[in-house]
Amino acid sequence: MTSPAPDAPMRRWLPAFLAVALIWGTSFMFIKDALTELAPVYIAGYRIALGALTLLAYLAVRRLPLPRGVRLWTHLFVFALFACTIPFTLFGYAEQRVPSVLAGIWNGTAPLTTLLVTLVAVRSERPSRRQLTGLLIGFVGVLVVLGVWEGVGGSSAVGQLMLFGAVLCYGIAFNYTRWLMKHFDVTPLQLSVGQLIMSTLHLLIAAPLIAGAPPALLGHSPRVYLAVVALGVFGTGIAFALNFHVVRTAGVTTGSMVTYLPPFVAAVAGTVFLGETLTWHQPVGGLIVLAGVGASQGLFSAVRRRPREEVSRRQRVDDALRRDPAGDGARTPVG
Repeated sequence: MTSPAPDAPMRRWLPAFLAVALIWGTSFMFIKDALTELAPVYIAGYRIALGALTLLAYLAVRRLPLPRGVRLWTHLFVFALFACTIPFTLFGYAEQRVPSVLAGIWNGTAPLTTLLVTLVAVRSERPSRRQLTGLLIGFVGVLVVLGVWEGVGGSSAVGQLMLFGAVLCYGIAFNYTRWLMKHFDVTPLQLSVGQLIMSTLHLLIAAPLIAGAPPALLGHSPRVYLAVVALGVFGTGIAFALNFHVVRTAGVTTGSMVTYLPPFVAAVAGTVFLGETLTWHQPVGGLIVLAGVGASQGLFSAVRRRPREEVSRRQRVDDALRRDPAGDGARTPVG
């Protein structure tokens, strides 16, 4: 894969970036729609199978190979449990108990659970002050989302515990991804296809054991079919390809920034299209969580550093012009 251009025009990646945020942010609304007629484990199964078919078609068009090697596929079997099978199923069961907006807020904590798993499981990683600050802010945000001063219990608490389990799985999966990329000659796209194939196999076996015989393919309402296609083809297939394009074009840092937008999209979609209501502390806690994510990733320090770097760059240009009044030096790259 070629390195992204440092100053890639926004028109090359911004439409894909916004599309990914829109697709992932509305996924929680579509899960809620599908729950009216389908068991959560079957929603996860259909979603993952359609996503696998979509990315397999993408690989075929691009003439890219599948992952190779028995050892790699063995790891993918385990990896898929944490990347897809368990979290996608947990999100469905959780949304039987909590609003879709709340699921979107919890999804925004994934970078924090990734950092938490890294600090606990990867002994070579020493937490920086910035990372610990981000985790602390995020923890406060989670407590605000939960409304701990009102007491935690009942169906909603069980649902939120499921959501925490889902994002914790994502934290394990992201660290597992880094290990796989280090030890195998495999691309993120190949990993995604492999995990979806293996997750489809998981749920082919597990779904009937958990929820009984699969429902008839015909006879559902159009809204449910739309929800399943949106979740599978777009949310689990096309969105990944678009995000891959953003990372390839604008870099990993820009690609990771999409994390901040889906919770807001989920909030708008849930309130406008599903008529959901939230208590004041849930969106406020979500904002605090996102602030913790930003702090842990150095977003605020980067924003503060940028004006100083611009002033320093201008100063170097001014110095060069003073040394070369004719202006010839200005045509030579400075800094």
